[in-house]
Amino acid sequence: YGVTTATAASRLHAGLESGATIVVAEVDRAAAGFVWYVAGGAFQRSGYIMLIGVDPGVQGQGIGHALLEHAEAALFTATDSIMLLVSDFNIAAQRFYRGRGYLQVGAIPDYVIPGVDELVFFKRRPSR
Repeated sequence: YGVTTATAASRLHAGLESGATIVVAEVDRAAAGFVWYVAGGAFQRSGYIMLIGVDPGVQGQGIGHALLEHAEAALFTATDSIMLLVSDFNIAAQRFYRGRGYLQVGAIPDYVIPGVDELVFFKRRPSR
């Protein structure tokens, strides 16, 4: 995606300025991952998970799952559904979200990168 440290910092700052929530997970007092989400960020109706990122050195330890659970708990207090996008080549992320109840409901061709589809994933709030 061509993201540098400077562009990432700029995007995160802009996200916070726009009202997004960004939560950081730490391991041994070092940042290990983050989740960026927006209530009503998808069509002003559904919660939207913009990004989840986990340091490759600590992947497989449940950090991504914990971050997703945190975002879902927060978003499902404000909305009945959550949406997110996953690049078609990111099979691991697709598997991750499907394993947590997300359904692929569509695809947007060439949305971020020419020749790459962004797959639309959707999850409804579980019945209480």
